[in-house]
Amino acid sequence: MLYYIFNYLDQLNVPGAGLFQYISFRAAMALITSLIISIVFGKKIINLLRKQQIGETVRDLGLQGQLEKSGTPTMGGLIILSAIFIPTVLFAKLDNIYVITMLVATIWLGMIGFLDDYIKVFKKNKEGLKGRFKIIGQIGVGVIIGGMLYFSDDVKVHKKVDESYVVQAHEKVVTHMHSDVVEGTKWIETDDMTTTIPFIKGNEFNYNWLLGQNGDMGYGWLIFIPIVIFIVTAVSNGANMTDGLDGLATGTSAIIGIALAVLAYVSSNVKFADYLNVMYIPHAEEMVIFISAFVGACVGFLWYNSFPAQVFMGDTGSLALGGIIAVFAIAIRKELLIPVLCGIFLIENLSVMMQVGYFKYTKKKFGEGRRIFKMAPLHHHYQKGGMHEAKIVSRFWIVAVLLAVVSIVTLKLR
Repeated sequence: MLYYIFNYLDQLNVPGAGLFQYISFRAAMALITSLIISIVFGKKIINLLRKQQIGETVRDLGLQGQLEKSGTPTMGGLIILSAIFIPTVLFAKLDNIYVITMLVATIWLGMIGFLDDYIKVFKKNKEGLKGRFKIIGQIGVGVIIGGMLYFSDDVKVHKKVDESYVVQAHEKVVTHMHSDVVEGTKWIETDDMTTTIPFIKGNEFNYNWLLGQNGDMGYGWLIFIPIVIFIVTAVSNGANMTDGLDGLATGTSAIIGIALAVLAYVSSNVKFADYLNVMYIPHAEEMVIFISAFVGACVGFLWYNSFPAQVFMGDTGSLALGGIIAVFAIAIRKELLIPVLCGIFLIENLSVMMQVGYFKYTKKKFGEGRRIFKMAPLHHHYQKGGMHEAKIVSRFWIVAVLLAVVSIVTLKLR
């Protein structure tokens, strides 16, 4: 919104209005604004939640300090969503397909989480929104996001190629796409769903290949959309599983968001894309503004969510955070990097699946269910072992930082 106002003022030669042309400036403003919203207005929302007696109902699982959290305001994800949405609307280009995609994902998944929390809090139903309805909602957003990213004419990728390929290629060769284009570089424009395979040289993969096609037939969406649905569902549920200790999901999401900001910036900048020999994604620079607001919202929420938490995000926040991360990674063609980048979410998800699967298997085979972990998800295993909650969270954050660094290193490590 403000971009268009200041763009008009810049045309009138108003001093300082040109700052809004810089991604770095708008990203910084989005980050600062989201911090202010989540910290300043977050307190007001927490007081409102407390006044309305919107508190967490805690089941007694025998964990240290668990019952003390009963009654802590929940649905704090509203703080995070507000701190993401408002700065994005203020500082990003609202006609950008990637911004539209991220806002759709944020609102949709936030609504699913909100319904789940609403049923738990106001309807006094501990189960919340039934699992099948959550899945339907996640499938719905996967179909919409997958369709937008695959079929939109504004979603394109430019791949760096050599002269021999240019001679043979039938696609459009682009030699001057941007005012700061690297001289002498040859780029080939494609609108199919090519993605990145980490750790592999020549790491580009076309989803059409899975259908036995040459990449020109345009039926890759038959594979791509189900993959989007799977990734969005898996990552959002992984974030939801991780949200079991004060600040764990919030801090981990902030770390992942910083890594995604780096990946988005280099992919959307033609000079960096040329230097790193990665795919160039025009117009994706606006996503840096969105993810800056995302990081600011998470860090600001930590002000109240760190141990001992004054508010919980609830499913309103956790489902949205995971879904946002998944959609963002897909949009910048780094979805195959998610198992590394979102390793914390992955291991939390896997620990539950392994625990449940092994328990059922041993009960069927031996007549008595056995467990791999003391409790699942994994963070509760360490909590059962006597480790303090704050130490578990800080160590998980350290692992998340390591995974984020490895993810960024994949830009050159192939």
